[in-house]
Amino acid sequence: MPARKREYDEDDVRIRPGRSSRPRTRTRPKHDDAVDALVITVDRGRYGCVLSDAPPDSPVITAMRARELGRKSVVVGDRVALVGDVSGADGALARIVRIAERTSVLRRTADDDDTTPEGRLERVVVANADQLVIVSALADPPPRTGFIDRCLVAAYDADIEPLLCLTKADLAGPEAVLDYYAELDLPYVLVRPDSDLTEVRKRLAGSISVLVGHSGVGKSTLVNRLVPDALRAVGAVSAIGKGRHTSTSAVALRLPPVGRSRKDPGWIIDTPGIRSFGLAHVSAESLLHGFPDLVEGTLDDQPNCGHTANDAGCRLDTWVAEGKADPRRLASYRRLLASRAGDTDSRDTPPDDTLTA
Repeated sequence: MPARKREYDEDDVRIRPGRSSRPRTRTRPKHDDAVDALVITVDRGRYGCVLSDAPPDSPVITAMRARELGRKSVVVGDRVALVGDVSGADGALARIVRIAERTSVLRRTADDDDTTPEGRLERVVVANADQLVIVSALADPPPRTGFIDRCLVAAYDADIEPLLCLTKADLAGPEAVLDYYAELDLPYVLVRPDSDLTEVRKRLAGSISVLVGHSGVGKSTLVNRLVPDALRAVGAVSAIGKGRHTSTSAVALRLPPVGRSRKDPGWIIDTPGIRSFGLAHVSAESLLHGFPDLVEGTLDDQPNCGHTANDAGCRLDTWVAEGKADPRRLASYRRLLASRAGDTDSRDTPPDDTLTA
């Protein structure tokens, strides 16, 4: 008698559930034992951190980012929560498990041309900064108002207070620069090679300040005067990622206490790689916030006025012609508008970009 052929039914079919229907078998830890820290350097996937309220001589903690953070970026100035070995000993490694909400974000765009992928690339420079210190020499090289204007726009867009630091005051007076920004009531400090830095330290105290400036303006000299141990401190945090502190990295340096004062002397973030700010990420309307002396002149404009030289009937031209604003300020604003739109090369230096005393 031939063998009877077996019949199959649905009980014989094993169906593997889809990935989305799998129940979660692991809950994310709460990390109640995490400690708060400040990120002071970023290098090749390793983050140098110092514990909040730690004494000045505390070791730098090497940390890596936990997988549960996903794609969240960690930048200098971030306030984070650490777990693991936070002793700062050689070979010790902690993990960053949380990033606190940022109070401010200083951004720049790779270029001012938003028509290309590179131009749309927006980069976070630092987080939680309170102040942007724009370092400009009064001579050798002469002050570049185009760079200062860009920094002011970036500061106002990030809701960070600007401070103009004019160096080499022994070579030229500040009158030309101060006259150019007279309508802005822009805070400033003057620095000479042998000048006392008490006023500068007072402006930096209790804050996280980002220093930016072109090569040759004396920013590195200023940093070394403010933090006499800066070179050794930079070398220590540079070892975090087994690389070195280069012109493309930022590093936060704790300012030394002044005398016996117990007040927080503040932090400075040195950004030697930032020589300009691409502003493609800043809207045309926000760009105007960097020129408060021109705002009132636009109030009677048509709603769709772009405020460029090609916009017929733009009130800014009349505003300037009536002597209510410096024509150089309007020219700078329109250069930034054109640069943001990709109509000019932001790397070019206009002939009227410099001031002489």
